[in-house]
Amino acid sequence: MQIANPIYDVVFKYLMDDNKIAKLFISTIIGKEIEELLFKPQERVVNLEQRSFTVYRLDFSAKIKIGEEYRQVIIEIQKAKFATDIMRFRKYLGEQYLNKDNTYTVQKEKEIIKRAIPIISIYFLGHKLENIENSGIRVERKYYDIITGDEIAAKEDFIESLTHDSYVIQIPQLTEKRRTELEILLSVFDQSNITENHHIINVKEEDFPEKYRDIIRRLQIADIIFNTSSEEF
Repeated sequence: MQIANPIYDVVFKYLMDDNKIAKLFISTIIGKEIEELLFKPQERVVNLEQRSFTVYRLDFSAKIKIGEEYRQVIIEIQKAKFATDIMRFRKYLGEQYLNKDNTYTVQKEKEIIKRAIPIISIYFLGHKLENIENSGIRVERKYYDIITGDEIAAKEDFIESLTHDSYVIQIPQLTEKRRTELEILLSVFDQSNITENHHIINVKEEDFPEKYRDIIRRLQIADIIFNTSSEEF
């Protein structure tokens, strides 16, 4: 079966426009069940200094509800590696912290309080990191008593609002080894399965659990809609 390559912005945007698929996709990566998801994808054009072309990249932002807690998930896909990447990532992350919409209200006694939504960032990199070979990396925060070194189990809104967890997917490090359901899901990004036309990936639908079949079929539809066999795509 041929599917559209989700590393391309227009394809990934189409994939995540489906709320059910977006919830499944994000929940599989972060390992938590998502009860509610509201999002508005944003496309951005970035001009690189001293270069004669423009890089197109998709910034995906979604508000999710896990249990009674809200989180703001941002996803960035970067196909190529440039010296300006880190600062662009930091700028977008900063914009999310500044965004007044990334808040929610709670009632405490007789007072309604506005709180910042903690952020989760997910980065899909089309290039390899320098020192880590793992295809997927989870960066979590823990609290420690700096005097005793003991871990603190409680959480505080002040700390949660100013720090965040991150997930990094190194697409070039994805291999044919499928040890977990997450690796099976991420295999749709495996560039070793691309055809001569890099916009198309070959997969076997039967290699995916039933719950992931909708993702495969939507990418198959994307191949038809966007005519990925076209050189203009």
